[in-house]
Amino acid sequence: MNTCMPRMPLNLRKNTMASSPGSRSALTAVSAPLSEAPRRRSQVNLSDQAYEQIESLLVSCELKPGRFLATHELQAMVGLGRTPVHQAVNRLAADTLVIVSPRHGIQIAPVDLTRERVLLQLRRDMERFVIRLATERSGASQRNQMLHLRRQLIEHGADMTIAQFNQVDRRIDQLFLAAANEPFVESTLRPLHTIFRRIGWIYHMQTPQHTNLQSTVDGHIAVIDAVANGHVDAAITASDGLMDFVESMFTVLEREVAPSLLDCSLDAMDDTFAPIASVENSL
Repeated sequence: MNTCMPRMPLNLRKNTMASSPGSRSALTAVSAPLSEAPRRRSQVNLSDQAYEQIESLLVSCELKPGRFLATHELQAMVGLGRTPVHQAVNRLAADTLVIVSPRHGIQIAPVDLTRERVLLQLRRDMERFVIRLATERSGASQRNQMLHLRRQLIEHGADMTIAQFNQVDRRIDQLFLAAANEPFVESTLRPLHTIFRRIGWIYHMQTPQHTNLQSTVDGHIAVIDAVANGHVDAAITASDGLMDFVESMFTVLEREVAPSLLDCSLDAMDDTFAPIASVENSL
């Protein structure tokens, strides 16, 4: 005797599956992540946007080195919500560009010239590695983009503001990293670029004798020329020359820039002596 259950008609099986609570929940579980995917992508884009805007404010010292502020202040400055700003702050903290403290909130990392001299040695070696790869691996489209940026620097370099130069400089860095095609390097070199872009801004904006950008522009033109034309040794030499120029900034900054411009929290120390001065004046 056949002990198997009778087979259910096909149309009944379809109806049963369609009305099954288990199948409905399974369909919901599958469709929910699909519907959330665009929202997650949008959130990532907002996080990147928040990072870039805060980074730009940091480089231009609109967010002064050493300044303390709260998350809601950053939200107001960049015009974005709490979540993308919070995510951006976490990335900036990992990049050592901000310091997050439970008691004091967010502090923009002060400029530590001693530390950044050491980091310049690391940057020099990493730039050599990236420049070599970019020279060897760049394609025709990337070389055309390099030559376009070179032409911009030649045509506008004499009248370029530091803000305009930093925009071009950032595109150059991104292009070299893309041409090198080594993602492992990017996460380390990107924050180094930001650190030294801020050093350059202070150098050109806060030291009266060094407002001219021509030396910086010429250094970048030399690197682009060599990379775009496939000359590895010349590209590395030009990169080293640019790092030598950056290193020369430190002596000037140590001699000519007030410490409070490198760490505005030092201004709080002046308040310590204000009552003493007022008492002496009253006597």
